[in-house]
Amino acid sequence: MSNSADSPQAGSSPARGRRFRPVRVLTAAVFALAGLIFFTSFDTAKGTNIRTDASLLKLSDLIHERSRDNGELEESNAALRDDIESLAERDDGRTKSEDDKLAALEEKAGTQELKGEAISVTLDDAPPDATAKLPGYPEPQPDYLVIHQQDLQAVVNALWQGGAEGIKVMDQRLISTSAVRCVGNTLILQGRVYSPPYNIQAVGDPGKLKKALAASPAIQNYMVYVNVYGLGWKVEDDGTVTLPGYSGTADLQYAQPVD
Repeated sequence: MSNSADSPQAGSSPARGRRFRPVRVLTAAVFALAGLIFFTSFDTAKGTNIRTDASLLKLSDLIHERSRDNGELEESNAALRDDIESLAERDDGRTKSEDDKLAALEEKAGTQELKGEAISVTLDDAPPDATAKLPGYPEPQPDYLVIHQQDLQAVVNALWQGGAEGIKVMDQRLISTSAVRCVGNTLILQGRVYSPPYNIQAVGDPGKLKKALAASPAIQNYMVYVNVYGLGWKVEDDGTVTLPGYSGTADLQYAQPVD
């Protein structure tokens, strides 16, 4: 039998028979939240379609525009540097031995042109509709079909280990402070943006450079994806080439020379 407080009897006053309904409050809160979401969406859209990728496209265009600007500034900087060096060489007060020492340091720093025998390595994404070419391997995930930062770093590191005297990635010479970084499916190198295929060229003994590439465990792992999923890989002899000198700023912002 129910308690009289739970089941009002006939003749009870309406005030005692009315109970608190949590469901009503919850429903009102849901409608209020939905209204807030609709208003926020409307205010954000400002009459535009917020489901499109237009904003992302604008950001991509801005990145490529800044990349082109950086390239033009580097060319201008290189021209000014040549003018300054030319003026300084007229009467710098240095002896010939000091000039030779400075030239050797500049060559090692990568700021001067470098001529010699070279090879090039080209990496590229696999076709978007690629499937496993060999039995026993799973069908590819999107991540399997693109070039990653570690792939480019593996090639650069192997070439250095093979005795490369100088390396150029795309159209830029690498120096000791260069960082090969990827964001998404693009390479960002010294303030400029590149898309695959990626070309890496190294001056040095071609035989030793190729041997170092073949011996790299990271590249051996990459070659599995080349053979199974079709990632791009090509090594070519380029004969005698001239690598450009590094044209960007070489000032160290944080490191300090050791006394």
